Amino acid sequence: MPTFVYMTSCDGCGYCVDVCPSDIMHIDSSTRRAYNIEPNMCWECYSCVKACPQQAIDCRGYADFAPMGHSVRVLREEAKGAISWKIKFRNGQEKDFVSPIRTTPWGSIKPPVDYDAPAPEAMKSQQLAHEPDSLHIEALPMLQPGRSSEGGH
Repeated sequence: MPTFVYMTSCDGCGYCVDVCPSDIMHIDSSTRRAYNIEPNMCWECYSCVKACPQQAIDCRGYADFAPMGHSVRVLREEAKGAISWKIKFRNGQEKDFVSPIRTTPWGSIKPPVDYDAPAPEAMKSQQLAHEPDSLHIEALPMLQPGRSSEGGH
């Protein structure tokens, strides 16, 4: 569900621009309001929705998810630490969804500068930096060369 901005609610703070991983949220130079320059390139991460202090960003539902005549309303509830989604279907039925804004407490994630630099042999690995330690597991599951997957097909 790509995002869009309610121009009457946007104050041009730019938080959505700063947080957008695909760099598609921009500030219009004439209106000083945010807008999504390429909705079809939206990653649907909703970082902009979560970051917007004015609750000026919403999303358009896809037809297979919320058919024609629907509405999707996103509400940032900072006091509850949650994002609420209200889907209203054209037959009047409503569904509510609640997701946490964060899954970890603020300040609980170490910044990259607090980690040791990867060893040279780590640069040849397919693992991401500090895996599997950062995942709190002993090893990542791996396929063994020459072994077929379960089911033997």
